[in-house]
Amino acid sequence: MQSPYPGTPAPPPRPTNSLAIASLVCAFVLAPLGVVFGHMSLSQIKRTGEQGRGLAIAGLIVGYLVMVAAIVVVVVGVVMVVFLAQSLEEFDNAHRRPTNEPTPSTGDPLPAFDPPATLGSNCQYPTTTEPADKPVQTPQTGRTSTTPPSIPATIVTNRGDIGLELDNAKSPCTVRNFTNLARQGFFDDTRCHRLSVDPGLRLLQCGDPTATGTGGPGYRFPNEYPSNQYRLTDPALKSDVVYPRGTLAMANSGLGTNGSQFFLIFDDSMLPPQYTVFGKIGTKGLAVLENIASAGVKGGSGDDGEPAVEVTIESVAVG
Repeated sequence: MQSPYPGTPAPPPRPTNSLAIASLVCAFVLAPLGVVFGHMSLSQIKRTGEQGRGLAIAGLIVGYLVMVAAIVVVVVGVVMVVFLAQSLEEFDNAHRRPTNEPTPSTGDPLPAFDPPATLGSNCQYPTTTEPADKPVQTPQTGRTSTTPPSIPATIVTNRGDIGLELDNAKSPCTVRNFTNLARQGFFDDTRCHRLSVDPGLRLLQCGDPTATGTGGPGYRFPNEYPSNQYRLTDPALKSDVVYPRGTLAMANSGLGTNGSQFFLIFDDSMLPPQYTVFGKIGTKGLAVLENIASAGVKGGSGDDGEPAVEVTIESVAVG
């Protein structure tokens, strides 16, 4: 700049405020520091008249914008993390079975019922070489009616009542046997000798006067549903199917060896279709069985054995 007065030197240019430069640089690297330097720079420029006001304002603008953008990114990130966590928790809850419930059994269901032509036409209860473990008369042989299709019954135990619906329409000879034993008091004052809490086999076994697993009424009789839905040579007769929760079925030591022992199945269980299904267990009865099962097997080890709590059948009422 040329001096207006000849011979007078021009005044030196005003220096640029160093904090203004630092503000703009820091705004891109560390925005909060750039904002602080920007305000300090404007304050100094106002006092000293230095250059750099534009740089300081630019540093402030960029710094604030970067800070706002960072806050937005953080908020969006937190929201996304929370949403993802909730989604994963919902997915996990939807696909996780509670730890106090057994692992579900997988397998083919019981076959559909196709009534055999001879159903109930000739019930037979031949005697065995082993005598009855409790005095009882053999059920009446010959034809039995499949009506009524369902017969109510109640097993009265020291742990609570277990209501049943006997399936006379599908297994009439088996139902005749059970009602005959019940009305003669064969089951009275007997202990349920076996509990299985294995994930694939969950049942209480009763009906043995000796509570050893070998007792019976001194006779035996053939299988009915579901065994009668297969040919005797069908290999599927030896493959497990799902006996659903609430099933009442006969226990045996092979086809045609049914006597007095029976299963109370309180959760889906895997068994070959060689155990006659002859009824269903009511909701309250299942609750009684689950309470018994919750105590586990006697001795506290193993999944199959004598129940930890004694279960005694006091009586069985039919009708």
